[in-house]
Amino acid sequence: MTTEAPAWFPTDISSALDDKLGIEITDWDPGRVVARMPIAGNTQPYGLLHGGATCSLVEAVGSFAAALGAGPGAHVVGIELNASYHLPATKGDVTAVCTPLGSELPLAAFAIEVFDDHGQLTASARLTCMVRPARGA
Repeated sequence: MTTEAPAWFPTDISSALDDKLGIEITDWDPGRVVARMPIAGNTQPYGLLHGGATCSLVEAVGSFAAALGAGPGAHVVGIELNASYHLPATKGDVTAVCTPLGSELPLAAFAIEVFDDHGQLTASARLTCMVRPARGA
């Protein structure tokens, strides 16, 4: 892990789905949040990474990035997700790299690229989140 989660960031926000898919945040840098997910167990019948699992990974890393950028006590919710698939991923892990595109509260947008273990781009996405700042902020 390059950058740790800030001390104020809740430790119990991963969902049961994130846990089941094996999604793990590996870098909490606000300018580049990174997550990994194993392909095993998240495949379609032909052994290809399932698009739904990819979208869950993208939504998770983008939502964590939005919460990180919004600060303590804020609430975020994804309101739009657009994903494109470029190459199949069949084994190992995939890594999602999330970078902010900008924000104009109450919205924050992110670009997310998903790479296989060989560094090949397998999917790309854009996530827009609604941010509700902490009360009194």
